[in-house]
Amino acid sequence: MIRVLQCVNDMHRAGLETMLMNYYRNIDRTKIQFDFLTHRPDKSDYDDEILSLGGKVYYAPRLYPQNYPAYFKYMKKFFAEHPEYQIVHSHIDSMSYLPLLAAKKAGVPIRIAHSHNTSIDKDFKYILKQYFRKKITKAANYYCACGQEAGEFLFPGKEFTFIPNAIEVDKFLYNEEVRDRKRKDLGLTSEFVVGHVGRLSYQKNHELLIRIFNELHKKDANTILLLIGVGEKENEIRKQVHELKLDECVKFLGNRDDVNELYQAMDVFVMPSLFEGIPVVGVEAQFAGLPCVFSDKVPVEVKFTENSEFVSLEKKLEDWADIVLSKKTDSDRINDLEFISTSMYNIKNAHKILEQYYAETESSLL
Repeated sequence: MIRVLQCVNDMHRAGLETMLMNYYRNIDRTKIQFDFLTHRPDKSDYDDEILSLGGKVYYAPRLYPQNYPAYFKYMKKFFAEHPEYQIVHSHIDSMSYLPLLAAKKAGVPIRIAHSHNTSIDKDFKYILKQYFRKKITKAANYYCACGQEAGEFLFPGKEFTFIPNAIEVDKFLYNEEVRDRKRKDLGLTSEFVVGHVGRLSYQKNHELLIRIFNELHKKDANTILLLIGVGEKENEIRKQVHELKLDECVKFLGNRDDVNELYQAMDVFVMPSLFEGIPVVGVEAQFAGLPCVFSDKVPVEVKFTENSEFVSLEKKLEDWADIVLSKKTDSDRINDLEFISTSMYNIKNAHKILEQYYAETESSLL
């Protein structure tokens, strides 16, 4: 059996983490087993399920600069105690340099860096992240990406393998009964519902989303905004909503385990991100039959339905609002079963890509 050590920040419900779980549930676990090295001290949403599927979860020190000596000491000991890991697959973009460097020092032969983004969060580690980005190919010796732009961003000039951000499609297909039930649960009747799923963070650009919704609400008062997710910007976003007197029509739903059903309650999905790889939520929303309005910073590779549109972040608020409102339609949401069965974003197809990739990389050791 191949045991793969997946390196992540944590395994809470978010796009990357959910994508990993989609693959984990669907791979042939008699041949390939995932274990997870997290960089948070606390238990995450998916930890129990990982254990139930035969995986292990390890908790390394957080990747703060002041922790680096302790981190490398931990990792040296970890790999000495776990020689079974011949493949380390890291998903923390430029920060993957650190676990993969530790793996290289420990003699781990297959060190995979996986790019999930096209830019870097501007937090206190921004300069370090830029440095690690330039060094990543010194620590990794295999490269994966969720899309062309993401791969070119983290691995300029290098060849990389495309691994689709695949989902469990059947959970997201449009179902009118689910829509009616979920809208009733949320206290919704005839409202036009704008939805967003994503971490409340700089990258997702909620500040603009709220201003767009404010403009939209002026044009049509019978509108509601659903925000699904948590994050470091939550207090700022709540303050902005309150100052714009939108408290009654913006619902903060937090982290949810029924996101697939919440898509059914929406009428349009809006994502004005500052940067993205291939957003898992964009894939999910399209399979749910939702019209989608993405910023022009979201790679066009995510689009696979005709009812998806990309709008410049330089556009006026009024233009954004008009485009979102133009998605208000009485047309039915239809599941394209032929496309669904063959799509590379369907985990029933995509898991074979990852299985083959691991098998081929391991065979290179023979």
